[in-house]
Parts: sequence; structure tokens; C-alpha cells
Amino acid sequence: MLTSYRKQQLLEMLKADGKLVAKDLSARFDVSEDTIRRDLRELAQEGLLQRVHGGALPASPAIADFAGREQIRHEGKVGIGRTAAGLIQPGQTVILDGGTTAREIARHLPPQLQATVITHSPTIAIELVEHKAVEVILLGGRLFKHSVVSVGAACFEAISRIRADLFFMGVTGIHTQAGLTTGDYEEAAVKRALSNAAAETYVLASAEKWNAASPYLVLGLSEVAGVITEPDIGEAITQPYRELGLSILRG
Repeated sequence: MLTSYRKQQLLEMLKADGKLVAKDLSARFDVSEDTIRRDLRELAQEGLLQRVHGGALPASPAIADFAGREQIRHEGKVGIGRTAAGLIQPGQTVILDGGTTAREIARHLPPQLQATVITHSPTIAIELVEHKAVEVILLGGRLFKHSVVSVGAACFEAISRIRADLFFMGVTGIHTQAGLTTGDYEEAAVKRALSNAAAETYVLASAEKWNAASPYLVLGLSEVAGVITEPDIGEAITQPYRELGLSILRG
């Protein structure tokens, strides 16, 4: 079998089954596990899947930079932002992650809401400039240009002094096995620190995040209060997560 054809078969199987197991593929295609691992490695280098121990999972398209993510399913993100904004109560201190979905939360805060919003995203801070009743605290640090957020030692120092009610966290992948993941090691650590600084963490998960994985673990599914997603995400997708005890809210 030609390598190119086998790779195409692997991608079709991944789309249908949601995962690939190298040992099973070796038997199915009558090639060595080393050959399968090489195929998976090359497909991963092309960004077509995420390798994990023993096989592969679907790669998240949300790993694109900020400008690229602005083009992905904007309508669904609006609904998520509206639902998340409705969870914020007057007087609360809320952390907003960076990203295009978190920006929709800022845009949907009620005009009369009095609250404090902490963010390491200049984009989020700018969205709230005209919101007179919301106090905005912008965390500094080194600008990670891919996601337009602060990271680094100064950011961690500031986070260590925060105690918030809610954290609305963006990820690039949510998967029953891989957990909540993102595409940058340092950004994953910042998200984890922000979650530890809040009483409750809600994950913002638009359609392309489900059943996908990225290289770096942020948190396990059991470590968050729930996931906020789009209304048209089917029960076939969400049911395995509910069975693991994850609360799911629809925008």
C-alpha cells in the first residue's frame, strides 16, 4: 500500500472513530508499528492530528493565531459569550481569559453591571474601556503575540495576589482522554494559575474544540465547574463528558 494512501486512510479513520491506536493499525494495514508511528509523526508535523502515547487524537483547528481564530464559527461564540456573561453577578470579581470567545463575554456584559474584571489580555481590556461600571485590572508581563495575552514571571507574580469568583477559560481542545489542552506550554501554565486563583472555572468551548487535543495539558475535566458551548452541539458529542460528571451549559 502506498504511504500516501495509508495516510489518507488514517485520517478518515481518525475522523470516524475519534482516535487511532498504533498497535491496531499495524495489524490492520499489515505493517510494523514503527511504520505507523512514522506516518502519525509526519501527519502531526502537518498539523493534521495530535500524537499521544500509543496513537493519535484529532488536532484542534483552534490552535491558529488570534487573527485566524476570529474567522472560526463566530455566531457560536456570540451565544457562548452571552451565556457566560449571564453568570456574572453584581459585585463579583471575574477573570477573563484572552481569545475571541472571551471577547464576546466582554461585549455582552449588561451596561449596568458593577463588577471587577481581571484579564491578561489587552484585547479584552480595550473592549471594556467604555463600560463605565466595570473596573478593569490588566495583568502585565511579556506579550505572547500568538494569543495576544501576557505571560511570564511578572504575570505569574500578579496572579499569585488575585482571589476571584469566576474564571472564564479558553482552551484549544477538550477530550475525554486528553482533558483540557492548549497549544503553548507557558500559556497553559498561565491558564492553570488563573484557574487556581478563582473559586470556579468555566471553560469556553465552541464547536471546533470538542473531541480535539493540543500538545499541553491545562486541567483535567474534573477540575472545572463546567463547560459553556454552542446550542447546536449534539448530545452524541456531549454525553460522554456528562458521564464523566462534567456540567455542560449551552449558549
